[in-house]
Amino acid sequence: MLPVSRDTLLRVVRRRATTPSDPLGVIGIDDFAWQLNHCYGTLVCDLERRYIVALLPDREQATTQTWLKENASIRIVARDRGGGYGEAIARALPQAIQVADRWHLMENASRSFLDAVRRSMRQVREVVGAATLDPALLTAAERIQYEGYLHREESDVAIRALADAGVPIRRIGQRLGHSRKVVRAVLRGERTEVFRVRQSSLDAYLPWLDAQWDAGGRNATEVWRMARAQGFRGSLRVVGEWATRRRRAEQTNIERLQRVPSARTLARLLTTDRDWLTKAETLTVAAVEGGVPALVEAREVVVSFQAIVRGTEPGQFEEWLRRAEGSLVASFARGIGQDRSAVQAAIMLP
Repeated sequence: MLPVSRDTLLRVVRRRATTPSDPLGVIGIDDFAWQLNHCYGTLVCDLERRYIVALLPDREQATTQTWLKENASIRIVARDRGGGYGEAIARALPQAIQVADRWHLMENASRSFLDAVRRSMRQVREVVGAATLDPALLTAAERIQYEGYLHREESDVAIRALADAGVPIRRIGQRLGHSRKVVRAVLRGERTEVFRVRQSSLDAYLPWLDAQWDAGGRNATEVWRMARAQGFRGSLRVVGEWATRRRRAEQTNIERLQRVPSARTLARLLTTDRDWLTKAETLTVAAVEGGVPALVEAREVVVSFQAIVRGTEPGQFEEWLRRAEGSLVASFARGIGQDRSAVQAAIMLP
């Protein structure tokens, strides 16, 4: 109702706004990008008033430490598990309680399970029975990706052979023309993806499309027209490809699916309730659970950790650390153990 623009209204509000002058007690600290992948700063929030109190020009430990010393009234600091902020807090405010940010804990746990799935994709393909694909059944884009995968496999075999012979990582990279990062990824089993995953315009409409399919909607053109009425802006081709994959998924024989899901998709299927999966997806999950029991154990470890973080049962934390040591997410557990006090504070404090 005001005859001014949004920018003018915000400018007036900011001009008249006053910064709270009370001493800070509980803050959250994290980095942010001035320019993505190039220049970063540090964001400090008052978590009691939900108010940004400082934007530091960089994320250097000395800069953060200087600012914290100027605000000695701070009692609690929430942060991620990066070592830089934790060390700066310990030096500037040794009496302050450090709390591991729960969002980062949950995200790190999910990412560790995804990494475990990626390292297990070779066993997954052997179990599912689709280690080789029929190029005639692939789209043009998928065929290009599959040819690239076969080329990577030849290179990966050479890298693993040299590693088994005791050749150091640096020497392997020099001999084969790869970076040390690539060689490490191969030896860790992180370069086994066949198809790249990309965002689809259908993602937001998949529940609605699945409901239409279950209700008998098999005509892709008709489903596309109905989706357009729901606000979908994608093309008929996208819906047609989705319908084709759904028809293939109706086959009870898992080998007729012709391709193993990507690691990201498989991680999602393994952590989704069976009632929300299609018949083919359920068969895929069952095959993986039966053939790669280490992944099942890793999933249970991650789910158990997330349950501990969501609840208030710190007594289970030490037992979880011991259980996770022998799983595929052991590296995640070691990182949690090194930041034990901050993680325990995240479990216990509000």
